[in-house]
Amino acid sequence: MTDTNQQSAAVSRRTVLAAGALTAVAVASQTKWAPAASAAAKPAIFYSPHQDDEAIGLAGSILEHKAAGRPVYLVLVTDGANPDLAQRMNADPCPLTTWSSPHPCAAGGHHGLSWPTDGTSKIVAARTAEFMASAKTLGVDKVINFKIPDDGSVEGYNRLVSRITTKVKSLAEQYPGASHKFSAGWLDRTAAHKASSDAAYRLMNDGTISDVRFNHIYAYIRPRDQRADGASYVLNIPGSHMAIKRNSIYAYNTWAPSRNLYALGYHSVPDWLENAHDDPREFVCTLPSDYRPGKID
Repeated sequence: MTDTNQQSAAVSRRTVLAAGALTAVAVASQTKWAPAASAAAKPAIFYSPHQDDEAIGLAGSILEHKAAGRPVYLVLVTDGANPDLAQRMNADPCPLTTWSSPHPCAAGGHHGLSWPTDGTSKIVAARTAEFMASAKTLGVDKVINFKIPDDGSVEGYNRLVSRITTKVKSLAEQYPGASHKFSAGWLDRTAAHKASSDAAYRLMNDGTISDVRFNHIYAYIRPRDQRADGASYVLNIPGSHMAIKRNSIYAYNTWAPSRNLYALGYHSVPDWLENAHDDPREFVCTLPSDYRPGKID
């Protein structure tokens, strides 16, 4: 693909995503679409490290399990505090519109919110409102919020792994026989994602959990022909499920302050959302035999 064609494709994705977001307020408040899960089936528990990860790289897998009649529980692992995002939302004009490769802003390019820049006040509640709208669109049977602070320091990282491990172990005891779906943190290469896979590694080794898979959530930042690298299974998402996944993505590009929706997901990771919107695949991994726990620098 030539540079001109690549730029045109990127602009097209952004235009479609921006247009789709115009209907997202209605989409995000729709009722559950999915058939009732079998009461006898063991739940599939999906762990989203942050608000937006479930829409980017888990939604198709969630819908696959829902279609099979499995109860699906969606866990929000960390609180999503983000001082940089608070500063971005305080800017006017919107920084997305002034980048060398600009993105459309759901607020029309102007917001200047004057939010506290501790990254917790306002940001956590608003990001979680987007997460809940996305979860409702996906029709999950239960939402669980661990509310774990996301600390990227070495000491904080070890504490993060321990807290996630404790929480997941409690769910495994509460729902024996459940399957557990984590982030492929060794590929995603961010602290909360790697900590989630480290927690899974601990619990797999001691026999607490056994039916475990890992989705490469940040595959979409790679070139399209490299996104499946490292995957043991590529899920080709059916068109009907892809339409729902896109609706869950729109929950992160909705400007509706009366509902505490500020398009924070799109202001945080527009490229991931655009590429996930455009690519009807998800990338499922198993833990590599040479897996190494610990913080990735």
